[in-house]
Amino acid sequence: MSASTRPVSLRLRLAFLLAALFVFATTGHTLMQAQQAAPAPRQSPRAQVPMDPDRARQLYVSKDPAHQSIGTDFQRDIDARVAAEARYPELCKGTIDFQKVSYRSSVGDLDIPAYLFQPLVKKGPKAHAALVWVHGGVHGNWGITYFPFVKEAVERGYVVIAPDYRGSIGYGEAYHKEIDYGGYEVDDVMSAAGYLATLPHVDPARLGIMGWSHGGYITLLSIFREQHPFAAGAAIVPVTNLIFRLSLKGPSYQWDFATQKRIQGLPFEKPDIYIARSPLYHVDKLQVPVLVHVATNDTDVNYVEDQQIVDALRSRKPDLAETKTYVDPAPWGQSVGHSFSRRVDPKTLQRVDSPEQIDSWNRTWTFFEWHLRKR
Repeated sequence: MSASTRPVSLRLRLAFLLAALFVFATTGHTLMQAQQAAPAPRQSPRAQVPMDPDRARQLYVSKDPAHQSIGTDFQRDIDARVAAEARYPELCKGTIDFQKVSYRSSVGDLDIPAYLFQPLVKKGPKAHAALVWVHGGVHGNWGITYFPFVKEAVERGYVVIAPDYRGSIGYGEAYHKEIDYGGYEVDDVMSAAGYLATLPHVDPARLGIMGWSHGGYITLLSIFREQHPFAAGAAIVPVTNLIFRLSLKGPSYQWDFATQKRIQGLPFEKPDIYIARSPLYHVDKLQVPVLVHVATNDTDVNYVEDQQIVDALRSRKPDLAETKTYVDPAPWGQSVGHSFSRRVDPKTLQRVDSPEQIDSWNRTWTFFEWHLRKR
């Protein structure tokens, strides 16, 4: 490089260096200004207001399984169950072959007690269709007020088994606290089919499942499984959407779910569990006929909940679903329309019929007689 060109090259390098320093300084200043101008993160309103202890107590829901069913009189429940069972021999005398049986749940951890009602005269090998009849109640058990309807089923030739699945009352504290709503209880109920298969006069190809409320919920979860033994199912006023239901019913109801040992939380904490245990989200799996009856004046499983499953079945499974909405049927009990088709005098155990009860049962028996008929 000549002496005449060297100063020009140095001047160009100096100019580039100064330009770069200017850009860096300008950019850094701009970023600093932006950082200084950025607003502070918004503090959660929950941290800015004083806590109302009364409201906090009202809304509090434990998720500790040790807090499941606090205050329950387990011995009273046992005594009530034993007293009810003592009535069956006389009620069934001369008309029904009644037994209290048990079988192992497919889960493998518990023996499940069950009530078995059969015709006195068995017609022969595989001559009888059978029904798995599922009781309701978050913590409930097989109620004796089902008896007049069971008697009708046996008179029609059905074998009926009614399991007291895990969490049912009347079997002591340990069994009570095994409650697993929408979980292992479904396996307990479905395992009844295995017991029925040991009876030579029962046709395993003609099994139905039915239930009310929680029992209807278990019915739906059973037939929404990809593999199950049932040819048809009937779900009356069924629980269908736990996410919606727990939000609607509030903390006192949520407690029974959040404290279950296989849940331990609310829907916002355990969304996958609650979705898996909500029949509404599994309608597309239905492969067998289902009958669903609901009531607009039901104050337990409110119509705004049951309307969801009715609409889903009508729109996505119209060829398999038979649904009917009863508009303000004659009330029975504290939940108004919830027991519209279980109107029974608890003393006489006779039906207290209303037009809606008669219609619902006529439809139910017709449904099963068709779908469980001998092929």
